[in-house]
Amino acid sequence: MAHIRILLLASVAASVILGADIAAAGPLIDELKLGVLWHDVPGLWSGFQAEPNSADINVEALLSPSVAFLGGTIRPAIGGSISTVGATSDGYIDARWQYETPSGIFFGLGLGAAVHNGQLKLEDWDRKALGSRVLFHIPAEVGYRFDDHNSLSVYFEHMSNAYTVSPNEGMDRLGVRYGYRF
Repeated sequence: MAHIRILLLASVAASVILGADIAAAGPLIDELKLGVLWHDVPGLWSGFQAEPNSADINVEALLSPSVAFLGGTIRPAIGGSISTVGATSDGYIDARWQYETPSGIFFGLGLGAAVHNGQLKLEDWDRKALGSRVLFHIPAEVGYRFDDHNSLSVYFEHMSNAYTVSPNEGMDRLGVRYGYRF
């Protein structure tokens, strides 16, 4: 579990350090996002809630370069969702597709991998049994870009092992994020 916290803290620190100097970060980091997510939302993709009802902090960096695809762009994303009550936290890396409309509304979808510090087998009934340390990470986002730099969005993320092993209880988070584009 300590290595997950170190990975999350290192990715957050790197994002902050690289984002602090816009001139230096421009070529590497395209956008930084910070949000508050509802931990283990019941009734969505994973179906039920087992972990404590709490808020998680989400930090993400969308990186360069990007590739044009289906009218939008695909770029790498690295981030993490950190539990504020000691429940399951994760760090992830994705390929993220984002489409922006001329009106400022944008949509994003991704696919990647997450590493978490939750339990693998059902040992504690107040925690999800995720089956594998490395999980699929599937994010979706809808938001509005106010200007060249600032955005606000609704963000959803699902992580599970996609039934590659048992158990596969999965976990969903849902919340809001502020983004700053360099």
